[in-house]
Amino acid sequence: MKSTVIEVTTGRSEVVYDITPQCASFAREAGEDGLLHIFVPHATAGIAIMELGARSDDDLLAALRDLLPADDRWRHAHGSRGHGRSHVMPALIPPFATVPVIGGALTLGTWQSIAMVDLNVDNPDRQVRLSFLRG
Repeated sequence: MKSTVIEVTTGRSEVVYDITPQCASFAREAGEDGLLHIFVPHATAGIAIMELGARSDDDLLAALRDLLPADDRWRHAHGSRGHGRSHVMPALIPPFATVPVIGGALTLGTWQSIAMVDLNVDNPDRQVRLSFLRG
């Protein structure tokens, strides 16, 4: 298995961050069939495969704000207001995804991208582990 870690800086706002280019580059380097596993080793982030760029990312953040408001209801209450919701989010958007790779190319659908979803405004520095398992 081949594996690497990419560094992602999200800033201090909620974000749906496109990591498709880094994933595609890593798969291309492998140059063969297999599976690309994407994992974010953080308790407050997730990986989503979805359409990006057509305001779907804004819609996802709006939906998460409705489902997980940034208020004082959360028992996990350190950090910024509503921080506990960031720890609940990975139960809805898991911290991993796996994408088939054929001949070094991701087999995503026409409008699909790979994104890291991060609601934690307290930690702008993230890591994402990419692992390629040969087919």
